[in-house]
Amino acid sequence: MTNLDIDYINTKLLEKGDRPFKLVDLEYPEVRTDGHHLLDKENNPVGTKGDMYAKVMMDKLLREGCYDENPRPKYETDGKPANTLSLNNPGLFTYDISKGESPMITLRPIAVKKSIGEVLWIYQDATTDLEVLKNKYGVTWWDAWDLKDDNGIYLRNIGSTYGSIISHYEQMKKLIQDLKENPDGRRHIIDMWQLEDFKKPHGLKPCAYSTVWNVRHGRDGVDYLDMKLIQRSSDFLVAGCINQMQYLSLMQMVAQATGYQPGTFSWDIQNVQIYDRHIAQAVEQLRREPITCFDGVHPEPYLELNPDIHDFYDFTLNDISVKNYPRQLIKTKNPQQKFDKGI
Repeated sequence: MTNLDIDYINTKLLEKGDRPFKLVDLEYPEVRTDGHHLLDKENNPVGTKGDMYAKVMMDKLLREGCYDENPRPKYETDGKPANTLSLNNPGLFTYDISKGESPMITLRPIAVKKSIGEVLWIYQDATTDLEVLKNKYGVTWWDAWDLKDDNGIYLRNIGSTYGSIISHYEQMKKLIQDLKENPDGRRHIIDMWQLEDFKKPHGLKPCAYSTVWNVRHGRDGVDYLDMKLIQRSSDFLVAGCINQMQYLSLMQMVAQATGYQPGTFSWDIQNVQIYDRHIAQAVEQLRREPITCFDGVHPEPYLELNPDIHDFYDFTLNDISVKNYPRQLIKTKNPQQKFDKGI
């Protein structure tokens, strides 16, 4: 069983009068891996690579995470401070997509398709219009950051951030052109952290703010597109897997539009957090067993794109499918959890 400093957790996270945890509330089996998968009691690999990274990170947050004294977010339900345990520079997540490695987890069901709509809204539509996000993709998560005019009327827009910055600097168009014309260049970068733009009204500054792209001429004769996502902050339990799958979808769409094969996808987080009200859910996931076998196959979920699409701006959600993901089995064995949202 994992050795946790329960006194630190209770003192720091629950000093506001909440019920303290008992040791039995936080106990879970030791997290064991071979560097690619979780290992069961017989040292057999189980679950996806995403499952491995998820359990390793949750375990590390509970054992080593530091209490944040003055968090920015508040809980949407009651406005109380959304305190967190957090880590800086917790490590790089890397998946070789060409070898079938996947960020998807089976520790709880993950709704991927809807979240990919958010990526299309930012990089393809290149807008911050919340009506486009809602009507085109059915996403309302960003409504919490809707701006108001001088009369207090909601603008249905999050202002000078995300898609607005992509549009302003034509970053996607330039990226795709440069990857085609100068594949060996080392300046294929999208950067949404633009201080001049932030001087204008905006909702939330970008969390996943930069991507770095490189073409790799593999020794197998295949040209691969590798990409790293740099993220300043991650609400890990709620959005960790989702953010990875969003940007993996972006990498695969750009790869297909530029004529390369998807290669390695890496996720580099500066600060990763777990909210105090999510500790019980993290422990529950650490106690769960990932899905080991589905229809006789070890589940490594993957994204399948419509092979007939060769222009990035022609992709729709209908052109992207999640394959080899046993959603119904996961719902039964590792059912969905509820999380208080910090905004």
